[in-house]
Amino acid sequence: MERNILVLFGGCSPEHDISKKSVQTVLNALNGNTIIPVYITREGKWLMYDGKPDNVQGINWEKFGTPAVLSPDRVNRGLLRIVSGKVKIVPIDVVFPVLHGPNGEDGTIQGLCELANIPYVGCNVAASAAAMDKAIMKLVARGLKIPQADFLTFGADEIYTDEAAVLKKIRYKIGYPCFVKPSACGSAIGVSKASDKKELTAAIYDALKFDSRIVVEKGIEGREIEVGILGAGIAAKASVPGEIIPAGEFYDFESKYQSPDSQEIVPADIPEKTAEQIQKYALEIFRALGGSGMSRVDFFLTNDGEGDGKILFNEINTVPGFTAISMYTKMWEASGVPRQQLMEILIGIALTKHEG
Repeated sequence: MERNILVLFGGCSPEHDISKKSVQTVLNALNGNTIIPVYITREGKWLMYDGKPDNVQGINWEKFGTPAVLSPDRVNRGLLRIVSGKVKIVPIDVVFPVLHGPNGEDGTIQGLCELANIPYVGCNVAASAAAMDKAIMKLVARGLKIPQADFLTFGADEIYTDEAAVLKKIRYKIGYPCFVKPSACGSAIGVSKASDKKELTAAIYDALKFDSRIVVEKGIEGREIEVGILGAGIAAKASVPGEIIPAGEFYDFESKYQSPDSQEIVPADIPEKTAEQIQKYALEIFRALGGSGMSRVDFFLTNDGEGDGKILFNEINTVPGFTAISMYTKMWEASGVPRQQLMEILIGIALTKHEG
Protein backbone atom coordinates (compact mmCIF):
# COMPACT_ATOMS: atom_id res chain seq x y z
CA MET A 1 0.00 0.00 0.00
CA GLU A 2 1.46 3.34 -1.05
CA ARG A 3 1.56 6.00 1.66
CA ASN A 4 2.59 9.64 1.95
CA ILE A 5 5.63 9.54 4.22
CA LEU A 6 7.00 12.78 5.61
CA VAL A 7 10.74 12.34 6.24
CA LEU A 8 12.20 15.02 8.51
CA PHE A 9 15.96 15.56 8.71
CA GLY A 10 18.60 18.14 9.52
CA GLY A 11 17.37 20.00 12.57
CA CYS A 12 18.53 22.47 15.22
CA SER A 13 21.04 20.11 16.81
CA PRO A 14 24.80 19.58 17.00
CA GLU A 15 24.02 16.32 15.17
CA HIS A 16 22.59 18.14 12.14
CA ASP A 17 25.22 16.79 9.72
CA ILE A 18 24.79 13.21 10.94
CA SER A 19 21.07 13.48 10.20
CA LYS A 20 21.86 14.61 6.65
CA LYS A 21 23.95 11.46 6.19
CA SER A 22 21.39 9.16 7.80
CA VAL A 23 18.45 10.35 5.72
CA GLN A 24 19.76 9.05 2.40
CA THR A 25 19.75 5.46 3.68
CA VAL A 26 16.16 5.84 4.87
CA LEU A 27 14.97 7.42 1.60
CA ASN A 28 16.67 4.73 -0.50
CA ALA A 29 14.86 2.02 1.48
CA LEU A 30 11.35 3.53 1.35
CA ASN A 31 10.44 2.09 -2.03
CA GLY A 32 6.77 1.87 -3.00
CA ASN A 33 5.81 5.02 -1.07
CA THR A 34 5.37 8.70 -1.86
CA ILE A 35 8.28 10.32 -0.05
CA ILE A 36 8.00 13.93 1.09
CA PRO A 37 11.43 15.05 2.33
CA VAL A 38 11.52 18.14 4.53
CA TYR A 39 14.84 19.62 5.55
CA ILE A 40 15.03 21.59 8.80
CA THR A 41 17.88 24.10 8.69
CA ARG A 42 20.17 24.75 11.64
CA GLU A 43 18.14 27.89 12.29
CA GLY A 44 14.87 25.92 12.34
CA LYS A 45 13.45 26.76 8.90
CA TRP A 46 11.40 23.94 7.32
CA LEU A 47 11.83 23.42 3.56
CA MET A 48 10.01 20.88 1.36
CA TYR A 49 11.43 19.53 -1.91
CA ASP A 50 9.29 18.38 -4.86
CA GLY A 51 11.95 16.65 -6.93
CA LYS A 52 13.24 13.11 -6.77
CA PRO A 53 14.86 12.42 -3.38
CA ASP A 54 17.77 10.52 -4.97
CA ASN A 55 20.37 12.75 -3.38
CA VAL A 56 18.80 15.19 -0.94
CA GLN A 57 22.23 15.98 0.51
CA GLY A 58 23.26 17.68 -2.72
CA ILE A 59 20.15 19.85 -3.12
CA ASN A 60 20.36 23.62 -2.70
CA TRP A 61 17.45 23.70 -0.27
CA GLU A 62 17.32 27.47 0.03
CA LYS A 63 16.91 27.68 -3.76
CA PHE A 64 14.70 24.70 -4.56
CA GLY A 65 12.90 24.10 -1.25
CA THR A 66 9.63 25.80 -0.36
CA PRO A 67 8.53 26.66 3.20
CA ALA A 68 6.38 24.00 4.80
CA VAL A 69 5.42 23.21 8.39
CA LEU A 70 3.62 20.37 10.10
CA SER A 71 0.29 21.68 11.35
CA PRO A 72 -0.81 20.79 14.90
CA ASP A 73 -4.43 21.24 13.71
CA ARG A 74 -6.10 17.83 13.92
CA VAL A 75 -8.97 18.81 11.61
CA ASN A 76 -6.92 20.25 8.75
CA ARG A 77 -4.04 17.94 9.44
CA GLY A 78 -1.01 17.52 7.26
CA LEU A 79 1.95 19.47 5.99
CA LEU A 80 1.20 23.12 5.24
CA ARG A 81 3.16 24.12 2.17
CA ILE A 82 3.50 27.86 1.57
CA VAL A 83 3.95 28.98 -2.05
CA SER A 84 3.60 32.62 -3.17
CA GLY A 85 1.66 33.47 -0.05
CA LYS A 86 -0.82 30.63 -0.55
CA VAL A 87 -1.10 27.64 1.76
CA LYS A 88 -1.69 24.13 0.45
CA ILE A 89 -2.31 21.12 2.71
CA VAL A 90 -0.19 18.10 1.78
CA PRO A 91 -1.78 14.95 3.30
CA ILE A 92 0.58 12.90 5.49
CA ASP A 93 0.02 9.28 6.48
CA VAL A 94 3.08 8.85 8.69
CA VAL A 95 6.09 10.89 9.82
CA PHE A 96 9.58 9.35 9.82
CA PRO A 97 11.85 11.56 11.96
CA VAL A 98 15.50 11.12 10.99
CA LEU A 99 16.53 13.76 13.51
CA HIS A 100 19.33 13.00 15.94
CA GLY A 101 19.86 14.76 19.25
CA PRO A 102 18.02 17.75 20.74
CA ASN A 103 14.91 19.05 18.96
CA GLY A 104 14.28 15.74 17.25
CA GLU A 105 15.22 12.68 19.29
CA ASP A 106 14.20 14.13 22.65
CA GLY A 107 10.39 14.07 22.40
CA THR A 108 9.93 17.49 20.80
CA ILE A 109 9.06 16.36 17.26
CA GLN A 110 7.19 13.42 18.74
CA GLY A 111 5.07 15.87 20.73
CA LEU A 112 4.25 17.85 17.60
CA CYS A 113 3.12 14.65 15.87
CA GLU A 114 0.95 13.80 18.88
CA LEU A 115 -0.69 17.24 18.72
CA ALA A 116 -1.31 16.77 14.99
CA ASN A 117 -2.63 13.24 15.59
CA ILE A 118 -0.34 11.85 12.87
CA PRO A 119 1.43 8.48 13.23
CA TYR A 120 5.20 8.64 13.57
CA VAL A 121 8.06 6.17 13.55
CA GLY A 122 9.85 5.59 16.84
CA CYS A 123 9.35 5.99 20.57
CA ASN A 124 6.71 8.19 22.17
CA VAL A 125 7.31 11.53 23.89
CA ALA A 126 8.14 10.19 27.35
CA ALA A 127 10.44 7.40 26.16
CA SER A 128 12.24 9.71 23.73
CA ALA A 129 12.82 12.39 26.37
CA ALA A 130 14.04 9.93 29.01
CA ALA A 131 16.32 8.03 26.64
CA MET A 132 17.91 11.27 25.42
CA ASP A 133 18.97 12.20 28.95
CA LYS A 134 21.93 10.10 30.09
CA ALA A 135 21.44 11.06 33.74
CA ILE A 136 17.85 9.80 33.69
CA MET A 137 18.85 6.60 31.91
CA LYS A 138 21.53 5.91 34.50
CA LEU A 139 18.80 6.02 37.14
CA VAL A 140 16.53 3.75 35.07
CA ALA A 141 19.34 1.18 34.68
CA ARG A 142 20.07 1.41 38.41
CA GLY A 143 16.40 0.76 39.18
CA LEU A 144 16.45 -2.29 36.91
CA LYS A 145 19.65 -3.49 38.62
CA ILE A 146 21.48 -3.56 35.28
CA PRO A 147 25.25 -3.14 35.81
CA GLN A 148 26.85 0.10 34.64
CA ALA A 149 29.94 2.21 35.33
CA ASP A 150 30.04 4.36 38.47
CA PHE A 151 28.79 7.86 37.67
CA LEU A 152 27.97 11.32 39.01
CA THR A 153 25.82 14.07 37.51
CA PHE A 154 26.17 17.83 37.92
CA GLY A 155 24.22 20.87 36.83
CA ALA A 156 25.95 23.95 35.44
CA ASP A 157 24.91 25.93 38.53
CA GLU A 158 26.75 23.49 40.82
CA ILE A 159 29.90 23.77 38.73
CA TYR A 160 29.88 27.55 38.43
CA THR A 161 29.09 27.98 42.14
CA ASP A 162 31.78 25.67 43.53
CA GLU A 163 34.02 24.18 40.86
CA ALA A 164 36.57 22.99 43.43
CA ALA A 165 33.98 20.95 45.32
CA VAL A 166 32.80 19.30 42.08
CA LEU A 167 36.37 18.41 41.07
CA LYS A 168 37.07 16.99 44.52
CA LYS A 169 33.91 14.88 44.49
CA ILE A 170 34.80 13.44 41.08
CA ARG A 171 38.36 12.71 42.17
CA TYR A 172 37.34 10.75 45.26
CA LYS A 173 34.14 9.06 44.05
CA ILE A 174 35.01 8.37 40.38
CA GLY A 175 38.76 8.83 40.02
CA TYR A 176 40.88 8.92 36.88
CA PRO A 177 40.57 8.18 34.06
CA CYS A 178 36.96 9.26 33.67
CA PHE A 179 34.64 10.29 30.85
CA VAL A 180 32.70 13.55 30.82
CA LYS A 181 29.54 13.80 28.69
CA PRO A 182 26.73 16.29 28.08
CA SER A 183 23.68 14.66 29.65
CA ALA A 184 21.40 15.16 26.63
CA CYS A 185 23.46 14.91 23.47
CA GLY A 186 24.45 12.05 21.17
CA SER A 187 26.92 11.02 18.45
CA ALA A 188 29.72 11.34 21.05
CA ILE A 189 29.52 15.13 20.70
CA GLY A 190 31.07 16.92 23.68
CA VAL A 191 32.46 13.67 25.14
CA SER A 192 36.00 13.79 26.53
CA LYS A 193 38.32 11.50 28.46
CA ALA A 194 40.12 13.03 31.43
CA SER A 195 43.22 11.60 33.08
CA ASP A 196 44.02 14.44 35.49
CA LYS A 197 42.53 17.57 37.05
CA LYS A 198 43.51 19.86 34.16
CA GLU A 199 41.92 17.57 31.54
CA LEU A 200 38.86 17.10 33.74
CA THR A 201 38.29 20.84 34.07
CA ALA A 202 38.60 21.33 30.31
CA ALA A 203 36.28 18.36 29.66
CA ILE A 204 33.60 19.71 32.01
CA TYR A 205 33.46 23.10 30.34
CA ASP A 206 33.52 21.55 26.88
CA ALA A 207 30.51 19.36 27.77
CA LEU A 208 28.67 22.40 29.14
CA LYS A 209 28.77 23.94 25.67
CA PHE A 210 26.18 21.34 24.63
CA ASP A 211 24.02 20.91 27.72
CA SER A 212 23.46 22.51 31.12
CA ARG A 213 23.89 19.14 32.85
CA ILE A 214 26.80 16.71 32.58
CA VAL A 215 27.49 13.08 33.45
CA VAL A 216 30.90 11.94 34.69
CA GLU A 217 31.59 8.20 34.43
CA LYS A 218 34.38 5.99 35.61
CA GLY A 219 36.72 5.07 32.74
CA ILE A 220 36.06 1.55 31.47
CA GLU A 221 38.56 -0.56 29.55
CA GLY A 222 36.52 -2.86 27.39
CA ARG A 223 34.88 -3.76 24.14
CA GLU A 224 31.99 -1.67 22.79
CA ILE A 225 28.99 -3.90 22.01
CA GLU A 226 25.69 -2.68 20.53
CA VAL A 227 22.32 -4.30 19.89
CA GLY A 228 19.30 -3.14 17.89
CA ILE A 229 15.71 -3.26 19.14
CA LEU A 230 12.70 -3.51 16.84
CA GLY A 231 9.04 -3.67 17.85
CA ALA A 232 6.98 -2.68 20.88
CA GLY A 233 6.11 -4.14 24.26
CA ILE A 234 6.50 -7.87 24.70
CA ALA A 235 6.68 -8.26 20.90
CA ALA A 236 9.93 -6.23 20.72
CA LYS A 237 12.94 -8.22 19.56
CA ALA A 238 16.70 -7.74 19.82
CA SER A 239 19.09 -8.13 16.89
CA VAL A 240 22.35 -10.00 16.97
CA PRO A 241 24.92 -7.83 18.78
CA GLY A 242 27.65 -5.96 16.89
CA GLU A 243 31.02 -4.69 18.02
CA ILE A 244 32.70 -1.33 17.42
CA ILE A 245 36.49 -1.19 17.31
CA PRO A 246 37.28 2.55 17.39
CA ALA A 247 40.19 4.01 15.50
CA GLY A 248 40.95 6.34 18.40
CA GLU A 249 41.39 5.78 22.11
CA PHE A 250 37.62 5.65 22.45
CA TYR A 251 34.60 5.92 20.14
CA ASP A 252 34.47 9.70 19.92
CA PHE A 253 32.92 11.80 17.13
CA GLU A 254 36.01 11.59 14.92
CA SER A 255 36.26 7.80 15.28
CA LYS A 256 32.53 7.45 14.55
CA TYR A 257 32.15 9.61 11.49
CA GLN A 258 35.52 10.83 10.19
CA SER A 259 38.04 8.01 10.54
CA PRO A 260 38.08 5.17 7.99
CA ASP A 261 40.00 3.01 10.49
CA SER A 262 37.14 2.32 12.90
CA GLN A 263 35.72 -1.18 12.42
CA GLU A 264 32.19 -2.53 12.74
CA ILE A 265 31.99 -6.29 13.34
CA VAL A 266 28.56 -7.90 12.92
CA PRO A 267 27.80 -10.28 14.53
CA ALA A 268 30.14 -9.56 17.45
CA ASP A 269 32.58 -12.34 18.26
CA ILE A 270 31.33 -13.02 21.79
CA PRO A 271 30.04 -16.12 23.60
CA GLU A 272 26.41 -17.02 22.95
CA LYS A 273 25.48 -16.64 26.63
CA THR A 274 27.02 -13.17 26.70
CA ALA A 275 25.08 -12.17 23.57
CA GLU A 276 21.84 -13.45 25.09
CA GLN A 277 22.43 -11.52 28.32
CA ILE A 278 23.14 -8.30 26.39
CA GLN A 279 19.92 -8.79 24.40
CA LYS A 280 18.01 -9.42 27.64
CA TYR A 281 19.32 -6.23 29.26
CA ALA A 282 18.58 -4.20 26.13
CA LEU A 283 14.98 -5.42 26.00
CA GLU A 284 14.50 -4.75 29.72
CA ILE A 285 15.62 -1.14 29.28
CA PHE A 286 13.52 -0.62 26.14
CA ARG A 287 10.39 -2.07 27.72
CA ALA A 288 10.90 -0.15 30.99
CA LEU A 289 10.80 3.06 28.95
CA GLY A 290 7.68 1.96 27.11
CA GLY A 291 9.69 2.09 23.88
CA SER A 292 8.29 1.36 20.47
CA GLY A 293 9.64 1.13 16.95
CA MET A 294 13.41 1.27 17.11
CA SER A 295 16.34 1.81 19.43
CA ARG A 296 20.00 0.94 19.63
CA VAL A 297 21.32 -0.01 23.08
CA ASP A 298 25.06 0.25 23.78
CA PHE A 299 27.11 -1.71 26.30
CA PHE A 300 30.70 -2.29 27.38
CA LEU A 301 32.19 -5.74 27.83
CA THR A 302 35.00 -5.22 30.33
CA ASN A 303 38.53 -6.53 30.16
CA ASP A 304 39.97 -4.34 32.91
CA GLY A 305 40.65 -6.96 35.54
CA GLU A 306 37.33 -6.42 37.34
CA GLY A 307 35.92 -9.69 36.08
CA ASP A 308 36.68 -10.21 32.40
CA GLY A 309 33.56 -10.20 30.29
CA LYS A 310 31.36 -8.18 32.67
CA ILE A 311 28.51 -6.44 30.83
CA LEU A 312 27.96 -2.75 31.60
CA PHE A 313 25.13 -0.63 30.19
CA ASN A 314 26.26 2.55 28.41
CA GLU A 315 23.30 4.29 26.72
CA ILE A 316 20.21 3.93 24.53
CA ASN A 317 19.49 5.82 21.29
CA THR A 318 15.86 6.02 20.16
CA VAL A 319 16.74 7.40 16.70
CA PRO A 320 19.83 5.36 15.84
CA GLY A 321 22.12 6.41 13.03
CA PHE A 322 21.31 5.27 9.50
CA THR A 323 24.56 6.36 7.85
CA ALA A 324 26.56 3.99 5.66
CA ILE A 325 28.66 2.95 8.67
CA SER A 326 25.86 2.90 11.27
CA MET A 327 25.29 -0.33 13.14
CA TYR A 328 21.48 -0.46 13.49
CA THR A 329 20.70 -1.53 9.92
CA LYS A 330 23.79 -3.75 9.77
CA MET A 331 22.74 -5.66 12.88
CA TRP A 332 19.22 -6.19 11.56
CA GLU A 333 20.52 -7.29 8.16
CA ALA A 334 22.68 -9.85 9.98
CA SER A 335 19.51 -10.90 11.85
CA GLY A 336 17.68 -11.54 8.56
CA VAL A 337 15.84 -8.23 8.13
CA PRO A 338 17.00 -6.29 5.03
CA ARG A 339 16.74 -2.49 4.99
CA GLN A 340 13.59 -2.16 2.90
CA GLN A 341 11.76 -4.68 5.07
CA LEU A 342 13.05 -2.93 8.18
CA MET A 343 11.53 0.38 7.04
CA GLU A 344 8.18 -1.25 6.27
CA ILE A 345 8.13 -2.88 9.73
CA LEU A 346 8.87 0.46 11.39
CA ILE A 347 6.08 2.18 9.47
CA GLY A 348 3.70 -0.68 10.31
CA ILE A 349 4.51 -0.34 14.02
CA ALA A 350 3.86 3.41 13.84
CA LEU A 351 0.45 2.89 12.21
CA THR A 352 -0.53 0.13 14.63
CA LYS A 353 0.51 2.24 17.63
CA HIS A 354 -1.59 5.14 16.35
CA GLU A 355 -4.65 2.98 15.73
CA GLY A 356 -4.37 1.43 19.18
